[in-house]
Amino acid sequence: MKTMTCQQLGGPCDLALHGETADDVIQAQDQHLKDAVKAGDTQHQAARDAMKGRWRNPIKGLGWYNDTKKAFAALPEA
Repeated sequence: MKTMTCQQLGGPCDLALHGETADDVIQAQDQHLKDAVKAGDTQHQAARDAMKGRWRNPIKGLGWYNDTKKAFAALPEA
């Protein structure tokens, strides 16, 4: 299990997100952003919009995804 923070994934806070794979952590970040925005947290809105926008531009989104996978792989096991 590895840990990345919301901030490491482009968000505004230091919430720790845990997962066995980079995809697990990315999915946890997506849910965290959805929940925060739904609760009225305006600081997370820009990160939520950026995450949604990445997938509208597949080349840019794939670059972010590959960078995130590399960063995840470089982390020590928790």
